[in-house]
Amino acid sequence: MDSELLFRFFEGLTTDSEDQAIKEWFDASPQNQEQFYQERKLFDALILHHDQNSITADSSILVEEPSADRKRIMFGTFMKVAAVIAILLMSGLLYMQIKNSNEDYGMQSISVPAGQYVNLSLPDGTQVWLNARTKIEYPVSFNKKQRIVKLDGQAYFEVVHNEDKPFIVETSKGNVSVLGTKFDVMAYSGEDDFVATLMDGKVKVDLTSDPSQSLILSPNTRAVLRDGKLEVSGIEDYDAYRWKEGLISFNNASFGSIMRDFEKIYGLKINIENTHVGKYSYTGKFRFVDGIDYALRVLQRDIKFEYQRDPETHIINIK
Repeated sequence: MDSELLFRFFEGLTTDSEDQAIKEWFDASPQNQEQFYQERKLFDALILHHDQNSITADSSILVEEPSADRKRIMFGTFMKVAAVIAILLMSGLLYMQIKNSNEDYGMQSISVPAGQYVNLSLPDGTQVWLNARTKIEYPVSFNKKQRIVKLDGQAYFEVVHNEDKPFIVETSKGNVSVLGTKFDVMAYSGEDDFVATLMDGKVKVDLTSDPSQSLILSPNTRAVLRDGKLEVSGIEDYDAYRWKEGLISFNNASFGSIMRDFEKIYGLKINIENTHVGKYSYTGKFRFVDGIDYALRVLQRDIKFEYQRDPETHIINIK
């Protein structure tokens, strides 16, 4: 199939007869379907290369290559394709895909690579910022009773108010329920941390492992999971939430806590062998896009240490 024709199809510029021809070509063989998906990826990358600041993932449907037990797909969904399969985002790749669901609506999954962040719009207009190494799943269209998203990582939400449809963020450690508000949730699978921070509005937080532990947050407070219990405290430093601007911010942070944040953002392991660095603290900001090596070199101006990166494991050793 001619690439130019497919590109015009993706833009919605083809005629009815051309649409029918593409449908018949698509259904003819798996090879044709593979070409279709590859052309779509290329089209999305080219279209969005000049707009790397944000992504809109609306109620459109994104078609994923079918599994062996799903040989055919509804061709009508092609006409609704608007979200991205794979695009260039800063210096990394962001993968977005939609999966079949047992419910009425398909589920869309977005994963952000290490060292990147992204802003997107959910089907109800809610704005979401995803931190590095974060995955979110949500329906292409929310149902009539509630708005549920699943989160693995850290995200900041500005939820569109709807009293009839509670907005629920489900994580492996706890859930956050809201009607309309601004809040941040951090819950990376494989890590112990669970923090829900409320900037505006009202949220309910409960533990996945112990639903009896439930509390209501008021603005400028946060719920932190410590030793299996939820504790409430005030927000001491709002700069910590500037990650949604692509900034890693520290305010009198210890060297160890800085390295833990770098591990989380860049998805790597850092071993601290130098015992003297523990007495140092640092205040400042780094951009995600500048990378871990740049950040470490900046820290070396104030803190005496050397570091080496293992070429095979990519583990960083602080000496």
